[in-house]
Amino acid sequence: MTEFHELSALEASAKIKSGDLTAEALMRSCFERIDERDKLVGAWSYLDKDKAISEAIKSDKAGNPGRLGGLPVAVKDIMDTDDMPTTYGSTIYGNHQPSEDADCVKNVRTNGGIIIGKTVTTEFAWRNPGKTRNPHNVKHTPGGSSSGSAAGVADMQVPLAFGTQTAGSVIRPAAYCGVVGYKPTFGTHERKGVKELSNYLDTVGTFARDVADVSFFDYALRGQSCPKLADYDNRPPVIGLMIPFSIEASKDALLAYENVYKKAEKAGASLVDIPSSMTFESLADLQTVIMTGDAGASLSWEYEHHPERLIRFYRDSIATGKAISGSALKNAKQLADDARKRESSIFEKVDILLTLPASGEAPEGIDFTGDPLFNRVWTLLGWPCINVPAGVGPRRLPLGVQIVGSAGQDTSALAVAAWLEKVLGNS
Repeated sequence: MTEFHELSALEASAKIKSGDLTAEALMRSCFERIDERDKLVGAWSYLDKDKAISEAIKSDKAGNPGRLGGLPVAVKDIMDTDDMPTTYGSTIYGNHQPSEDADCVKNVRTNGGIIIGKTVTTEFAWRNPGKTRNPHNVKHTPGGSSSGSAAGVADMQVPLAFGTQTAGSVIRPAAYCGVVGYKPTFGTHERKGVKELSNYLDTVGTFARDVADVSFFDYALRGQSCPKLADYDNRPPVIGLMIPFSIEASKDALLAYENVYKKAEKAGASLVDIPSSMTFESLADLQTVIMTGDAGASLSWEYEHHPERLIRFYRDSIATGKAISGSALKNAKQLADDARKRESSIFEKVDILLTLPASGEAPEGIDFTGDPLFNRVWTLLGWPCINVPAGVGPRRLPLGVQIVGSAGQDTSALAVAAWLEKVLGNS
């Protein structure tokens, strides 16, 4: 028998709306799973069980209104919450209590969702990891920076969670933990109340266990109904095969990728090889310059007031960012703007690109969350990205493929992801 915490968000929502499940029972089931697994996985930075259950009871009494009515949602701890501490993963902020919810959190509550707790993030969503471990093998990293969100969803502790991506912080942990991670087109969701790292790059994203759930969640936050995901059932997609930095990919990741595109072709997809180039791959360096330059400004208060609380990586990187002149940073962003326009021509002959979300399985140890190399360019370009689980590697850890769509064409990218999920038998 399926436990309530194992239900997908859409399954749970349907049962709540039909009266076959209460928000309270779902919330209690999630906490039972958390109690069972939290010492091993460590996905949470803050939980208030009594408050969350009380909110669920209130929701039940009100009839669980809203698109997310009665569903538990996890919030990455760089997003402000007016009723829970927000530490940004840093000792500098201790038990910092914001006075207002971040806009994305407000959206959850407005749509009837219930905040179950705050998930572990790397410090300032940038490099320095927290306590979270990969639920598939706790000797391995879950990825970062959205560590707790990816791990919590993967471990069936919560059906829906927020992440953010500035380099690879949604897609990479989703790949390492074997869940669906979705970074929408840049600028889709308001970032007010989300700790800034790079104004030019920061993107609010989401995690769920399948494409339908992540689409439902994201579009509820937009105030829209879940998009129809059957666009490619009668006309299989045209898929562009492109792997920048392929030399850095493991053999296992490349084999999984090949297996996926061969299955897609067998199911009717048309495949188009799109070679990468030095010019295209150099955009990863541009992403690093912009992120570092913006971080020099966004973390200047921490750097000036609490340098002793910052690890050397932050002190050095923020100093480097502060040394990038305003004109140089402006020029880098202009180059990126130009690339966003120029590279969009890739989609003239294909519906989406199929690429890798990471170099391979999650690295061993939790001191390093993995390399975002396979995400940097797509984040710079602002395009929608989705990780779709694609089996496991030799260590029995998840592998994935990444679907990349054209800017603003999120529904199409999600529809291809849903089609591919069916082809792979994931749902």
